[in-house]
Formats: sequence, C-alpha cells, structure tokens
Amino acid sequence: MFIKNNKCDNGMNNPNKEKRISLKQYWTRRYLLTLCMGLVVIAIVSAFWIRHNTLENRLNIMSLLADSMADRVVATNERAVRPPDFFHERELKTELEIDPFTYIIDTDGTILSSNRPRGPFEQQLNPTIIENKESIQKVDLIGQEFYIVKSPIVVNDSVIGWVLMVDSKDKLTHVNQEYTQLAIMIISLALLGWAAIYVLSNRLAKPIRDVSEAAKLVAEGYYHVDIPNESKEKEVYELIQSFKEMTKKLERLEALRTELLAGVTHELKTPVTSISGLLQALKEEVVTGDEAKEFLNISLNEVEKMKTMVEDLLAFNQFATNEVPVNKAVHSSNEVVKDAVFSWQIAQKEEIEINLSTLSTPVEITVDPIRFQQVMTNLLNNAYHAMEGEGEISILMMESETEVMIDVSDTGCGIPEEEQPYIFERFFRGEKKKYKIRGLGLGLALSKMISQALGGDLILLKSSAEGTTFRITLPSATAKMHTTE
Repeated sequence: MFIKNNKCDNGMNNPNKEKRISLKQYWTRRYLLTLCMGLVVIAIVSAFWIRHNTLENRLNIMSLLADSMADRVVATNERAVRPPDFFHERELKTELEIDPFTYIIDTDGTILSSNRPRGPFEQQLNPTIIENKESIQKVDLIGQEFYIVKSPIVVNDSVIGWVLMVDSKDKLTHVNQEYTQLAIMIISLALLGWAAIYVLSNRLAKPIRDVSEAAKLVAEGYYHVDIPNESKEKEVYELIQSFKEMTKKLERLEALRTELLAGVTHELKTPVTSISGLLQALKEEVVTGDEAKEFLNISLNEVEKMKTMVEDLLAFNQFATNEVPVNKAVHSSNEVVKDAVFSWQIAQKEEIEINLSTLSTPVEITVDPIRFQQVMTNLLNNAYHAMEGEGEISILMMESETEVMIDVSDTGCGIPEEEQPYIFERFFRGEKKKYKIRGLGLGLALSKMISQALGGDLILLKSSAEGTTFRITLPSATAKMHTTE
C-alpha cells in the first residue's frame, strides 16, 4: 500500500521563498564592508608610511646631533675624557622621544666614553663599522636590528675619533601620538561614511519601496495609487513617472475590457434576439408571403452583422499575433487608391461622391492591395458615419522622397479632443459613436496594425468641429530600392 505524503515543506525547498533583506540593509552592509576594507588598507599603508618617515626623521636628527657633539669635542680639544655637557640626554629625549646609546671612540674602535655603562657595545667596536664609509648603518646586534649613526672627530684635517649614536629599530620607529591620530581619523571616516551610506541608501530605497507597495495594490486591482515624485535622481524620477503612466494605462485598459465585455454582449445579444424573434414569427406563420421574405432578409442582414463582428475579432487577433501573411508587391499608387475607393463606393446602397486627388506622376509603392483596401474601407466608413450622410469626403495623395501619403478627410463633427489620444486603442469607442453605430471598436486599431505591417503608418492628422483628417503613409518602391543598394 502506498501512502502519499502531502506535508508542506513550508517553503524550505522553494528557492523563491528564501528570506530577503531590504534594499537599505543590503546596500548599507555592502557599502560599509567596502568602506571598512578600504579604510583598513589605508590604515596599514599609513602606518608603514608613518614608521618610515619617523625612522628617517630620527636618523637625520641623530646625524645632526652626532655632528654637533663631534664639533664640541674638537672645540674642547679633549680626548678620552667625557666632558660634562657632551651628552645632552634631555635634549635627545625632547627632540627624538628616544634615548639612544652615545659613544665617543678612537680610530681603533676603542670606546672612550658613553652616556650609559651598558649597551650593545662593551669596550671595542667591530672594525667594519669604522671602516664603512656610510654615516648611517644598519647592523644586527644581540638578535635585534640596530641603526648606527657616526660622525668623525676631525682635528687639523685628521680624524682622531668618532661619535656614534646607536639605537634599535623598534625604538626608532615607535610612536604613540601619530597612531592615535590615525586611529581617530580612520574611525571618524568610517562613522561618517556609514552615516552617508545609510542616508543615501534610505533615500534610494524609499521611492523603490513606494513603487513596490503601489505595485501590490495594482496587482490586487486597485489602480488609484498616488506616489510622490520629488526625486532629484533622473532614473528614480523616470521609474516613478513610468509606473504612474503604466497604472493609468492599465486602468484605462481595465475599463476598456469591461466595456468590451458589455459591448460584445450587447452587440451579439441584439442580433441574436432579433433573429430569434423573426424566426419564431416565421415558424408560427405569424407572417406569410412577401412579409415573410422581408423577415428572412432582415434575419440574413443581422447574421451578416454578427459575421462581420466575429471576423473583426478574428482578424484583429491574427494581426496581433503576426499570424496573417502580408503579400507585399510593387504597385502603382494611383491605381491602388482608385481601386480601393471604387470597391467601397459600389458596396454602398446610395451613391456617395468622393473628391479624389491623385498624383500627377504615379509613384510605385510596395503594398498589399487587399490589406490596403481594408484600411481605406474602415476610414471611408468612419468618415461617412461622422458626416451622417451629409458632407464631402476628400482623398488627397502626396509624395516625399521616401513615401506616399494619403489623406482621408471628412466634413463631420470631428473627434472630441479628450478622446483623440485613445482612438487607436483596441475596443475604444467614442461616447457619440458608442450609441449610434454598432461595433467592437477594433477598426482603427486594426487599420493601424495593417498600415505598420505594410511598412507605413496610420495617424490622426487633425480633428475639429469642421472635420477630421487621417493620413496613411506607405513606403515608395524606389526609396526601398535605394536603401537596399
């Protein structure tokens, strides 16, 4: 018998449920770690630099003091006797903060006098120290590194002895005040840097946190979010602004979706109800003869309207998913426009005059005539409905170096200014058109998609109470050829 284990893993094996930390904590920690590592490196380099400079300065001062002591020995013209003022211990401690061993020796290396009875040398120096011409020497004595500073005692141009100052490297490089100042400076920089990082991270995290909270509300279907956008940073400002625009568009699309459901339900319910009633009357023989035929014709017209709406939906979905092939070929611009206008005119129940101005010299364009005819049919239908059967439709063709432009104008009531930004959105229908003309609001959106698929575009050129003008642009075949070459 198999038993299925339905216990929940509580997210332990789900990588998407691992614990997350806030942006402020994440970057503050990492910035602080980077800052501390940098300050540690600076502190180490600074400590070595302080040790090196301290050693150099103290050796230089020891050299000056050794020269001064040698001059005093010559001035007193005494040898082997230590004058009482030769060893200025207080002076050395004040200048150097150390107390070096000081020796007066003869040319053989015998120690004649020293400031302390015990030191690294007993009675005799190694001859190599005296023979070495360097005034500052580094030697290993009793397991430590020592520096020796020597200055010659010269009388009548003859060296009669030496003044030596000796001290260990540890004492010469030992400092307290400088290290304390360095530590205070490093700690101050660390605290200041951490405070600056904290403030900046919080400033960066706050607008992102606001956007995140607003996104949760949008995900729950609440679109009325107000995010303050006072950021000085360009990227953060653009992020918030883009999010606001996205929210408004989502709200608009949600409203359109609701309208679509209501519109499709209404548009399909009305003909279905009408057809059902007409067929019921025929079935029960309420009408007969010519009246019955008229009922059948009305039913067929309603079926045709339903068929058109369904075809519009299918065509739009196919274009939206790039599943409809566009067979572009080179055609004469004048002929393509004339054929599209003629096809629309003969399909109308009443004769409608169209003022068509073609190009004086026909230009070849790359186009799919069938798809272009769909665009023209939609624009001409919209123009006719806008004029309510009264007015004039004008089509003006123009050309530029790269494209042909077809302007379709009417003398209707125009499109309200507040509706103009949305006319190419799918399922959008103006307030006036919504109650007068049945449809799904896909005509202009589909026409724009077709125009773009042909390599051109469809735009609203102008609209006012005096009329509306749409412009179709199509690439000329010659321009495409030059581009290819």
